[in-house]
Amino acid sequence: MTELLEKAIAKLKTLPASKQNAIAALILEEIEDETLWDKTFEQSQDALATLAAEAIAEYQAGKTQPLDPETL
Repeated sequence: MTELLEKAIAKLKTLPASKQNAIAALILEEIEDETLWDKTFEQSQDALATLAAEAIAEYQAGKTQPLDPETL
């Protein structure tokens, strides 16, 4: 466990149980979201590689236009 996390937990221990539970729920939700994001991103690599290959092929075939940020 990191020093920062140990500090946070020490402070959490001083709070009432209801606040401890609320913060714990937020932390658990964040961990679940992060795990889901990692899994989703990992599973999307084939699709991203396909899209990248298509974009490169379109560029090489002259089917693309330069992006002008001024017109966005």
